[in-house]
Amino acid sequence: MTDRNYLALSRTRRFPARFLMAMGVLAAGACGNQVAPLPEPRPIVNYQGARLRLDQARAEEINAWVTRENENIRDDPSFWVIDKLATDHVYPWEGIEIIAPDSVEMRLDARGRDAGLVYRIYAHLHIMVAMDRQEEWLPEAPNATGYELERAILKRVSDAWLLGRTTFDTAPYELMDELVYATEAGFLDAFIFTARPDEFGRERAAWARENPGRADEYREWFLQTFNKEPPGLR
Repeated sequence: MTDRNYLALSRTRRFPARFLMAMGVLAAGACGNQVAPLPEPRPIVNYQGARLRLDQARAEEINAWVTRENENIRDDPSFWVIDKLATDHVYPWEGIEIIAPDSVEMRLDARGRDAGLVYRIYAHLHIMVAMDRQEEWLPEAPNATGYELERAILKRVSDAWLLGRTTFDTAPYELMDELVYATEAGFLDAFIFTARPDEFGRERAAWARENPGRADEYREWFLQTFNKEPPGLR
């Protein structure tokens, strides 16, 4: 292993998380044709009483690709995901930068360390697209670009966080909980368009024409679910 690859692996492990450790336990249990049982998902409830559930079949489906992606981030020497410590709240798309054809840099709030794996998944999917490996890692959107691509990546990130929160006892992290609650409530488009008002202008306009009143509905739902304005309006 080259010095560069050793550094890459050490940097991606900078924030050990219960989710990441649980992935390792499951992967170890799969050795020798022994498949470790997936813990039964448990409902999660936020401070306002909003509840999310994940059924076992969907949990196993998500776990399969999350495990594969985690192993690829950890073991594939052809690319580099670099963690940068942040001291403020940061969404996955904030502070991500592809700094070389095979290297992506991401920021992670030190207060949200359990979210480290899902932030790396976000960065990993973007570097895979840049390296022409989109079909391999986003088979549901093999040719997507622009907003369609970003939506597909955030849907995966949301699913991974839902798995962690319901199945691996990861600690709540406000920003990721906002994303997963919105996605599960059918508000992923509204969440993205509201949180990122300077991006995806054409798609936002088309969505607004096709969904009159949906933005207001999303804002009302968010206020009820989190007792505050949604990102982009606060």
